[in-house]
Amino acid sequence: MIKQIEITNIHMDSNPEVTKYVKKKIAKLDSYMPKHARKSAHAEVRLKESKSKDKKTSTCEVTLHVPNEQIMATESTVNMYAAIDIVEEKLKTQLRKYKDRSDVTKTHGETKIRRMFGKIVGRN
Repeated sequence: MIKQIEITNIHMDSNPEVTKYVKKKIAKLDSYMPKHARKSAHAEVRLKESKSKDKKTSTCEVTLHVPNEQIMATESTVNMYAAIDIVEEKLKTQLRKYKDRSDVTKTHGETKIRRMFGKIVGRN
């Protein structure tokens, strides 16, 4: 679980139910991260409500700090819970891509080491 989650409310009162919901959704994202990134990952969540004329807009913006990268997702909807759900799905997609990139890097590095090791052993 992502243990370090900072939640900032902008133009809205702190609601314990929304805070609990955000923590529950964001904390589960670590299962989509590579193992090496789980310990140092932390999240910044900004929840914002704005009113224009007769419309109320809820915005959720999440920044995940993982090794060598920042992953961001933003969504604005009428309902704060819906915005949180959509941002969670966007982050899952981005984390899958991040995990694939880090796995490819590892594979290439291991291959290079094996080639070098094979050449050294072959010379003896």
